[in-house]
Amino acid sequence: MNVSVVLFTADLRLHDHPPLRAASEADEVVPLFVRDRGVTDAGFAAPNRLAFLADCLHDLDAGLRDRGGRLIMRSGDVVDEVCKVAAETDAGEVHMAGDVSAYAHLREQRLRRALESQGRRLHVHDTVTTAVTPGEVTPASTDHFAVFTPYLRQWSRVPLRDAFAAPRTVRVPDGVGSEKLLSRSGLTGLSEGLASGGETEGRRRMSAWLRSGIAAYEDRHDDLAGDATSRLSPHLHFGTLSPVELVHRARRAGGPGAEAFVRQIAWRDFHRQVLAARPAASTSDYRTKHDRWRSGREAREDTEAWKEGRTGYPVVDAAMRQLRHEGWMHNRGRLLTASFLTKTLYVDWREGARHFLEFLVDGDIANNQMNWQWMAGTGTDSRPNRVLNPVTQGKRYDPDGAYVRRWVPELAEIEGPLVHEPWKLQGLDRAAVGDYPDPIIELPDGLARFKQARGLD
Repeated sequence: MNVSVVLFTADLRLHDHPPLRAASEADEVVPLFVRDRGVTDAGFAAPNRLAFLADCLHDLDAGLRDRGGRLIMRSGDVVDEVCKVAAETDAGEVHMAGDVSAYAHLREQRLRRALESQGRRLHVHDTVTTAVTPGEVTPASTDHFAVFTPYLRQWSRVPLRDAFAAPRTVRVPDGVGSEKLLSRSGLTGLSEGLASGGETEGRRRMSAWLRSGIAAYEDRHDDLAGDATSRLSPHLHFGTLSPVELVHRARRAGGPGAEAFVRQIAWRDFHRQVLAARPAASTSDYRTKHDRWRSGREAREDTEAWKEGRTGYPVVDAAMRQLRHEGWMHNRGRLLTASFLTKTLYVDWREGARHFLEFLVDGDIANNQMNWQWMAGTGTDSRPNRVLNPVTQGKRYDPDGAYVRRWVPELAEIEGPLVHEPWKLQGLDRAAVGDYPDPIIELPDGLARFKQARGLD
């Protein structure tokens, strides 16, 4: 019997899965997921993502069993485990999705060499975790786009491949050993409001979003209280949804909301092509401003207040508390909190990026690090010194304060926009907010310090 292995990584689905489609041309297929020791050792196995991953693996296994197959689970060094499974089943080929991080590139190189030494072949498939392959569109002068708008123009002209249906049957060789699938039970430190994972849930959310949410997206995506974004980012991160399929279906829906949503998928691809070309940007400034970020006790105290949602700026604190509770944060909240940490408090963007990765279920190196750099002014932003005022932003994107009152219960009794400036309350009204803190810094002071540090004063 002709056997192929499909190695699932950040593509935990059956629909529109090019590696699985190619592997299924063999007589039998080994659907394999390796709980990679390298990911755990690097500190990326955060509890929220492990729980979501467990949901995804169980759902993937159920889908495979419905088709006559099952998921094979192994743990350890990914190269060693793939080679063991290939040897056990005498598989001639291994299929997997391409990825952009430095770790993913190294994993691919090691796996290719190891398999070739056994007389086997590795096939790496593009457009599994992106809509357009990183590096497919480039400017004339360099290997990647550093500005989004010209990237978007070329990205939008690329003809996308068709989305594939899920396979009807998956025949797995008899006798292939598998570990017990990862489970949520026993995991600690989970966010109380963490969403459920898995392709079934992802497709349910996608259908609901396309049916009743996408039309208003252009007008409402910054509405903090309205919560009118798709919330599909965790499913894109774990690959339970295909970005190719999402773009096709959004374009079929049509209209300004769909166009705005497709732009967000293009942003995701944009960050991946940046990181693919400049892998050091995951930890180093893409465009350095030679910042001498604050350090020491005072900076640590400010950073802890930011992490705990006790800065005294309600919209910042609301967003940080949403992060802890849900393992997710509204996109406008991400911009506000990142601007506040890096520019108002002048704390290193890497501090914020690490904290986000501790909680975000959609914690993704390309999106997380490059968005943090964008807000810190060390990334691809063409206005690197812009500073978002949390009071102004709060009044604009949470005008009646509903988002703040939802996440900062100390301020629940304050009506209207004054909830964004509780330090202006007097007498009994001020006493009613309890131990909610005064601002840890005056905004003009933070702005002046930032301008001085960047040589803008």
